[in-house]
Amino acid sequence: MELFNLKETTERVSFSQAVKQGLGKNQGLFFPAELPTFDDIDALLAMPLAERSSEILHRLIGDEIPKARLAELVTNAFNFPAPLAEVEDNVYCLELFHGPTLAFKDFGGRFMAQCLSELAKGEKITILTATSGDTGAAVAHAFYGLDDIQVVILYPKGKISLLQEKLFTTLGGNIHTIAIEGDFDQCQQLVKTTFDDEQARTGLHLNSANSINISRLLAQICYYFEAVAQLQNRENLVVSVPSGNFGNLTAGMFAKVLGLPIQGFVASTNLNDTVPRYLRSGQWQPKPTVATLSNAMDVSQPNNWPRIEALFEQGYLDRGILQSDAIDEEYTQVAMRQLAQLGYVSEPHAAVAYKALKRHLEPGQTGIFLGTAHPAKFRDTVENVLGQPISLPQELAECAGKEGLSLTLANDYQQLKATLFELVGK
Repeated sequence: MELFNLKETTERVSFSQAVKQGLGKNQGLFFPAELPTFDDIDALLAMPLAERSSEILHRLIGDEIPKARLAELVTNAFNFPAPLAEVEDNVYCLELFHGPTLAFKDFGGRFMAQCLSELAKGEKITILTATSGDTGAAVAHAFYGLDDIQVVILYPKGKISLLQEKLFTTLGGNIHTIAIEGDFDQCQQLVKTTFDDEQARTGLHLNSANSINISRLLAQICYYFEAVAQLQNRENLVVSVPSGNFGNLTAGMFAKVLGLPIQGFVASTNLNDTVPRYLRSGQWQPKPTVATLSNAMDVSQPNNWPRIEALFEQGYLDRGILQSDAIDEEYTQVAMRQLAQLGYVSEPHAAVAYKALKRHLEPGQTGIFLGTAHPAKFRDTVENVLGQPISLPQELAECAGKEGLSLTLANDYQQLKATLFELVGK
């Protein structure tokens, strides 16, 4: 698989290089030099999840990882289901929260960990990533205990749910967590600045596990195929994706290019509405990040958007395939209550996607919205909005009473750099 840097198009790398490097020069994202179209979609959809996923990923990645070995990695990574739950007539939720950290990030995080462990072959690596909520837990659990790999996770102090935080700040070992006094975009900028610092990048053997890493993105393609495989009626399908950093939507649009029968997408955001405004006006004008109930989407400068632009500019997809909507706090709560009245308990991110889907779904269309996290990860919010108790699944109950092990730092790069060398620069 050949990829190129969207900012420095002369930089060409293999899949292995892209996974280990994370970002290209000038903070550019890697993008496939060629995306195929599969002519056997029905046959693929008839396969079980792991078998189908390993076939899709083999066709994309090629022989850099032998096919039989790739199948083992995929089986290790995707060892949990992604069921499609019918919420009302012709409207379904793709439940992506049945993995070990109860969030969709388990798919990408676990596959990336398997790939990196396979491709690094004993090299020392430091994973440096920022999280607005679920990435931290998925990455921490995916890499926990792996030899020669250290993980450092930055997150905005006080701006993610306590249970989200406990899932990744209580592990210790090779997992290091730092609470930054700022918002997610500032955490993300600290990560980018570190990667731009040659001394830090080489001295710490840096890699990123954000959705900017191509291995995570390719893994996410697979659950869109799993969603369609579970549908009886696959015509006129619209998929609504709760969107923060826009990696999830990018993967869905890649799946469409490969031939998956999706008629259209809805990019569903909260009050951090850079993309909906851009699609209306043609002007890219990020505003300061706003804190919302759907905190994992509190991102005003989504890093994956250049890949979506590339899909349009290179003629893979028409811009008309994408609609977008911003759901405010009041309507997020309204959507949660509407879902509860339908007998389906959900959390704010999926509720945003549901509300946006309902606004855009036309007669004769089938809609899927993505359930990206278990409601219990947002227990306080769900209980307050719905007025009913939410029980904790075992994964959350086990870590809820543990002590967090995080450091707290100001939004200051030099302070972060010194801390990183102290933690993992040995």
